[in-house]
Amino acid sequence: MTDRVLLDDWHPVAALRELAHGKIVAAKLLGADVVLWRDAAGALHAWEDRCPHRGTRLSIGRVDALGLTCAYHGWRFGADGRCAHVPSQPEQLPGESASAKRFHVQERYDLAWVCLGNASRSLLPFPEYEDPKLRRVVCGPYDVAASGPRIVENFLDMAHFGFVHAGILGDPAKAKVRDYRVDPWTDGAGGKGLLATGCFAWQPQTNSLAHGGSEVEYTYRVVRPLTAILTKVPEVQQGFHEAISLHVQPLEEEASRVWILMAMTNFEQDEATLRAFQDRIFLQDRPILEAQRPRRLPLDARAESPVRADRMSLAYRRYLRESGLRYGVTRS
Repeated sequence: MTDRVLLDDWHPVAALRELAHGKIVAAKLLGADVVLWRDAAGALHAWEDRCPHRGTRLSIGRVDALGLTCAYHGWRFGADGRCAHVPSQPEQLPGESASAKRFHVQERYDLAWVCLGNASRSLLPFPEYEDPKLRRVVCGPYDVAASGPRIVENFLDMAHFGFVHAGILGDPAKAKVRDYRVDPWTDGAGGKGLLATGCFAWQPQTNSLAHGGSEVEYTYRVVRPLTAILTKVPEVQQGFHEAISLHVQPLEEEASRVWILMAMTNFEQDEATLRAFQDRIFLQDRPILEAQRPRRLPLDARAESPVRADRMSLAYRRYLRESGLRYGVTRS
């Protein structure tokens, strides 16, 4: 995999609730196998999921106060990735080449984020999720046999509400999409994306608390090639903007894992109810995404047949093309 756009970016790979000390989590990112584990001091580590001795997955090993031990021959690796103990020859340790390959990792937004390349840019901004007045919920992950860009484009699309999410987010009899604006967006730290405003949709159920239809105003932000954030003002508890972000963990070019983060003022319902509502929505999207051909998103506007409602889709494809992205897309 040589796409520097994604190699040098940060991607979610696990929920922090899964990463207590002593736990080992195996993940896949951009075709690479990754192992995550937390040491006795509480630091989180992300390594290549491969013992340098004989290639066994480190994720089937064990963690103790001294480090991560391979299940095959008992080689133990310290927090710095170096081999610290070889049971078959304890008097002599192997050289530097026998160290575990380490990746950049950080913890934020209740997720573990990994960068396989050069961590030259900061993690994406999601200020709503760090607002202490809002409730935070992690939904998913959802595995989808589709490319990451196809999934993000679907998240940005309002015209499917009345058909894929009929009775919840839309009504086929009220499927007309009013014109809206799409403008360039920056995060103030060098990150560029897109901002769609003036987006309106009539919805039978605006969120899990609603019991009647109303028109809802959306804004959409594309903040990274595989991340988008929407805000909306639901009918219930009018006056606040709840935010939902979609983050794609690209497993392979045509296979993805999706994480959804929600920031809201709904403190009335339990977390299981909130997750169930979001599960219902996304699981309606999944068969549509998996039925699209080609699975990789065409960046040539002539490859499909856009209409006015696809303004955000066209802008997103142009943004990906200008970024130089090649993974999960077709460029001609």
